Amino acid sequence: MRTGQPRRAWQAGIAAISVALLAACGGGGGGVATVPTPAPAPTPTPTPTPTPTPTPTASAAAFDTAEYERSSGPAFHRVIPAWQVGATGAGVTIGIVDTGIDTSNTEFAGRISSASADVAGNRGVTPDDDHGTQVALTAAAARNNSGVVGIAYQATVMALRADSPGTCATKVASDPKSGCSFGDPAIAAGIDRAVQNGAKVINLSLGGDPPDSNVRAAIGRAATSGVVVVVSAGNDGDASKPSIDPNNPDPFAQGLQAAGNGNVIIAGSVDSTGTISTFSNRAGSFANSFLTALGDRVCCVYDGSSIKITTDSSGQRFQTVVSGTSFSAPQIAGAAALLRQAFPNLTAVQVVDLLLRTARDAGAAGTDSTYGRGILDITNAFAPQGTTSLAGTTAQVPLGDTTAVTSAAMGDALQQAQLSTVLLDGYQRAYRMDLAQSARGAQVPGRLAAQLTSPMQSIATGTDRLALAFSVDGRGRVSAMPWVSQLRLTQGDAESARVLAARVVARLSPKAQFGFAYGQSADGLVAQLQGHDEPAFLIAGSPTDDFGFLRTRQSSFAVRRQLGAWGLTLGADRSDVLTGAPVQWGQSVVERRRADSAMRFGLALDRRFGAVTTSLGASWLSEDRTILGARLHDAFGATGADSLFLDAGLAWHPSSQWRLGASWREGLTRARIGGLVAGGSNLVSNAWALDARRLDVFEPGDSLAFRLSQPLRVTNGGVNLMLPLAYSYATLSATDGIERLGLSPTGRELDAELAWRGPLLAGTGSASLFLRRDPGHYANLPDDKGIALSWTRRF
Repeated sequence: MRTGQPRRAWQAGIAAISVALLAACGGGGGGVATVPTPAPAPTPTPTPTPTPTPTPTASAAAFDTAEYERSSGPAFHRVIPAWQVGATGAGVTIGIVDTGIDTSNTEFAGRISSASADVAGNRGVTPDDDHGTQVALTAAAARNNSGVVGIAYQATVMALRADSPGTCATKVASDPKSGCSFGDPAIAAGIDRAVQNGAKVINLSLGGDPPDSNVRAAIGRAATSGVVVVVSAGNDGDASKPSIDPNNPDPFAQGLQAAGNGNVIIAGSVDSTGTISTFSNRAGSFANSFLTALGDRVCCVYDGSSIKITTDSSGQRFQTVVSGTSFSAPQIAGAAALLRQAFPNLTAVQVVDLLLRTARDAGAAGTDSTYGRGILDITNAFAPQGTTSLAGTTAQVPLGDTTAVTSAAMGDALQQAQLSTVLLDGYQRAYRMDLAQSARGAQVPGRLAAQLTSPMQSIATGTDRLALAFSVDGRGRVSAMPWVSQLRLTQGDAESARVLAARVVARLSPKAQFGFAYGQSADGLVAQLQGHDEPAFLIAGSPTDDFGFLRTRQSSFAVRRQLGAWGLTLGADRSDVLTGAPVQWGQSVVERRRADSAMRFGLALDRRFGAVTTSLGASWLSEDRTILGARLHDAFGATGADSLFLDAGLAWHPSSQWRLGASWREGLTRARIGGLVAGGSNLVSNAWALDARRLDVFEPGDSLAFRLSQPLRVTNGGVNLMLPLAYSYATLSATDGIERLGLSPTGRELDAELAWRGPLLAGTGSASLFLRRDPGHYANLPDDKGIALSWTRRF
């Protein structure tokens, strides 16, 4: 019977390191000098790494212990984020085909599989050589505040002793060819036993000649059974063996990869600086399946259940570290065990693909012939990959996308908001995410700067039957305006002006008026038709034209009819609703505001009672995609909202020079049910203003006015979203529930302004003293206060 060529365990060497340099025991290179830990690689997205559902996140600091610092692999391969979400290897068995294991070592207490066995004889698994124990420590040493901790510290170890009887006892320190050897039949038996007894990962820190048909067949059976296999690349990278090509993996590893059908990873070694170890075979033509991990000066050799301490003749105490691709492989095997526990839906091929795809790049950019796919990075492997979507749906929510942007009326509502849900990545792995973390509140623009820096001019003309008014921006130029004569703009004005707004009002009969406007809402038209004479303010606005969000491309019309003592006005407008802040969606790399259309229809009654003028109005606002100006990500499938606004106004003229006024707007918004927007998504909002004006204060024609106002603010309510709240890997299905996004801010903006306007030095002057408390309804913003002075003269 053919027994196959003997194999060797890939241990490149051991080194002593002073106890005084304990924290540096994972360093690379020769000597005992400390080597700084490489800086962690950045995460693949700017958003925080999500955590697999439903395990809560533990503190990273809880894992950063002295034991952790002593250990070589965990920090280098960034494992803490996986540990934080409960990925420890629990319930996953790693089959280690090697020299056996020290069953008395408490690092493995309660975690040595009963299926462990001597597959090369009947000696039991207690070893003659500690190579297998050292490999197992690297993969799965316990987290017990003693010694070192392995990558998968709660994984079960199935020790499959395969060293040929008697060979380990013949080891001579000066002869690298002496010591443990492994026959192919025993290796194949170990692989098969691991598969038959439920191992999800197999570690082979062995090498030598190409595997025989028994081993190749066993690897094929492991692949068919969905087992990940990690094999060492070999320690002949120094070209000391003419028969071995150092620029390709060891022939044994090559043969396993060819038989593994995508389930095999070849493990090369790097030192603590991320440089390929001098002894490690390179990736060569197997770069696509080649992954490097820390295998250079790995801490530490044990004596029983604790780290071995050696004292020399001078009394200096040392620990012993080990090197070789034998210790790169269990770093990767441990990482595979973490993935198999955390994401039980993954196939072995997917686990292999994940570990390779998410490696930190090293050497030449991309996959190369030295490092293969790069360096094992467990944090990257646990981060979502590919396009993420809401669990149980096809609605895609890329991690870089803005999930929602609120409107000005909602202020700081998002600062305390939570919107917990479950996303699936491209591997159908479940992650719990708080979508509110990637939502944005409306920006708070500085009102004063906008008012003073825009060179806007107002032009008005008309007769008793037709009135025209325009607001133009002198910064623009218009090359062709065929309608100049109709608007009664001079050619000079037309050449230097860009029309920002225009309004035309016509009297159809003594009791009927009609008006239309561009760049203005219907509220301004209605106010003009009703004959309102509200004072003008620079900062403090009126609730009658406040919907709590930005609008552009407005067009409107209004018709008024006098019915006895009452005036009845019908108005309508159309506009685009701009998002309160720039957003990023889909493949766009540029953030910009989005616009969606809205329409409004309204009816208003007004009547004068002597010196008192009153008005009452109701209007209906229909938004195509937004909810009182708030825009949700397309994944939510929002279909807009309907709002009812009730307006009331009162003005009293106790004399020809005095005016006292009050106005109020109350809104009720109901989001349409559709997509993930559920019933009960209602908002209540209001705005108000109190003002007083005195004419001819200092000289004829001037005015002094004061206003106290609150811009439109959501006082109560939010949006209910039917979202996946949990995910079952057993059924591959999500459990949905209602998550409420509250949209009522804690801040309340109050504006106070004292404004004077009048003739000054052959021109027109104005002065405003203002104070804005909680600007934009943000409670944590400082008050906005100041004074504005202006003087204009037309030539």
